[in-house]
Amino acid sequence: MISKILAIRNDRFGEFLLNIPAFRELKQNYPGAKLTLAVDAPVRQLAGRVNCVDEVIVWGGRKHTLAEITKFSGLLKEKKYDLCAIFNPGKESHIISFISGIPLRAGYDRKWGFLLNRRMEDRKSQGLKHEVEYNLELIKAIGVNTLSLRGSPPQAEDRSNLIDIKEDDFPDSRLAELGIKDRDVIAVHPWASNKEKEWPADKFRELVKRINSDLRVSVVLIGGQEETQRAEKFRAGLNVVNVTGKTTLIESAGLLKKARFLVTNDSGPMHLAAAAGTPVIAIFRKYPPAVSARRWGPVGNNHIIIENDDILRIGVEEVLDAIKRKIS
Repeated sequence: MISKILAIRNDRFGEFLLNIPAFRELKQNYPGAKLTLAVDAPVRQLAGRVNCVDEVIVWGGRKHTLAEITKFSGLLKEKKYDLCAIFNPGKESHIISFISGIPLRAGYDRKWGFLLNRRMEDRKSQGLKHEVEYNLELIKAIGVNTLSLRGSPPQAEDRSNLIDIKEDDFPDSRLAELGIKDRDVIAVHPWASNKEKEWPADKFRELVKRINSDLRVSVVLIGGQEETQRAEKFRAGLNVVNVTGKTTLIESAGLLKKARFLVTNDSGPMHLAAAAGTPVIAIFRKYPPAVSARRWGPVGNNHIIIENDDILRIGVEEVLDAIKRKIS
């Protein structure tokens, strides 16, 4: 009998958000079981908002010392989990699941995958399916009946009741402090974790200039602490409100929930906006398939994907037209 489940997804918050449908299926298939998530520290607060989750613990994606591995394995052994699902393969995660004595250990057959007893080939790099579907495939290997998509594309996935994000997570008083007098906000995030996935900054700047001149909206520049220097350079000469590095993940989610939509590259904030129910205009490279919208596109129905074999060939007018369609 499965009464305690551990799910490990300890990489970035965008990838974590795409794992929530699989967490939900685990919970629905074992409704009496306690579901614990092991996540990287920056994701902990966000993970605590996932509605199907009972507990969140921190197991970072960085390299760990032998003492840390031993200590964490001891913690897991005390908790007596029946099932461990490891969604992002990592040698150390495989080790802790094994030496803590978890009877059913599922994951991908790489990075010491021999320590698992439910293994499947990691085919994600082929980019033939969406990341949500790949995550659901893994729990199918455990024997879980995944009902989320029923063969339909991720754009059909219902995001309601998956994660608790409220507009009050970024209160109206914060908007007023930033000089935003109305709620007609467009959020912009012009970066990505991989620079090869970024639409050129000069085109993004030209786009914001056109938004400033053509549309009566407030533009808010969002991003993480690691993007603050790039944000200062980007915003020079533009009429934008810059909150880059000034908000927590939860506050960013609340701000995105208030926004009309987000204009972005393929990025964590793109998935955060989709999780908040906010439409996204996302700019993608079409090839290679591993980085395409087919694998990484925002989940939901109300998004616009702009993609090209060469992201450099996507023009400002094409993106601006999409923005005007959204506003109208």
